[in-house]
Amino acid sequence: MLTTLITNISALVTNDPTAGDHSPLGLIEDAALVIEDDRIAWTGRAADAPAADTVHDAAGHAVIPGFVDSHSHLLFGGDRTQEFNARMSGRPYEAGGIRTTVAATRAAADDALEANLVRHLTEALRQGTTTFETKSGYGLTTHDEERALRIAARHTDEVTYLGAHIVSPDFADDPAGYVALVTGEMLDACAPHARWIDVFCERGAFDADQARAVLTAGAARGLVPRVHANQLGHGPGVQLAVELDAASADHCTHLTDADVAALASGNTVATLLPGAEFSTRAPWPDARRLLDAGATVALSTDCNPGSSYTSSMPFCIALAVRDMGMTPDEALWSATAGGAAALRRTDIGRLTPGARADLALLDAPSHVHLAYRPGVPLVTGVWRRGFREV
Repeated sequence: MLTTLITNISALVTNDPTAGDHSPLGLIEDAALVIEDDRIAWTGRAADAPAADTVHDAAGHAVIPGFVDSHSHLLFGGDRTQEFNARMSGRPYEAGGIRTTVAATRAAADDALEANLVRHLTEALRQGTTTFETKSGYGLTTHDEERALRIAARHTDEVTYLGAHIVSPDFADDPAGYVALVTGEMLDACAPHARWIDVFCERGAFDADQARAVLTAGAARGLVPRVHANQLGHGPGVQLAVELDAASADHCTHLTDADVAALASGNTVATLLPGAEFSTRAPWPDARRLLDAGATVALSTDCNPGSSYTSSMPFCIALAVRDMGMTPDEALWSATAGGAAALRRTDIGRLTPGARADLALLDAPSHVHLAYRPGVPLVTGVWRRGFREV
């Protein structure tokens, strides 16, 4: 087994509270780490580092766990530039939102969808993302949902069936018929390619009863629930997510005290998606309220062509610190260990012996620079499964 020593690290974020400064980040200064094949074998002070087959000098820069992007929508055709331009210019726009992307996705060939997916994944990797989840939801037919998931599964283990994104335009007058399709024939075709099932539980999409039917049908097929919850207004999504022990309730923009208490007392991670609020000028989620209540919080990009067309986790960290009440330490933890919790993973989002060797080298002495220098491309090296890819 080959070993690699990365040494002369100014500040190493391990996300192990028993290490280093014993904070949630487990920060070790003047640090080093050893990679053995695809795993972390050792972390500690550089002066105590063991010998290794190869050595990489971090030149006094910081090293963090690779980002875990636990919510994205990367299987799509076309874009919605005109919609965004109109929204930012204060002009009305009637082109159909998600339905526009549905039409473009249905019309796209498999190789075009896969090329678009790979382009976005490469873009995210350059910015330090080493694990990503992605969803279907822009096909809304059995054929198009199945092919999206089949393509996604070639590139990640974290694949989510989102046939219940909106009611398909083909069933505009028969929402119950569409729910029957999503929980029947479509589920049968899609379940073999997915780990998760998701539903947009929101006014104008699916109500609580419809969402429960979708999620319980998926659970019966071995898919673990996730929920698009409480993005556009107060609603039942968060409570439903906690009731069904969903891995995450995503967006969480509009929460009652009861919603916050439920998230704090359950196993469901509150995944916040500040790119969506940035791109729609919607109110920011109150991360401080959730954290102070004891909820587990993740940060993710929600990369999609309509409401959050960014693949940059550093950008989302900066937004969370500037506008959502998070400290730089909390935002980084939520973008790494928090994302891992939202995917119910313990092998990623941390740099401890036995964890997967997914890490990013920053052109900065501290992780705080991710929020301190927003928009600056600070990631200069990325290792994934022990192999340097950037």
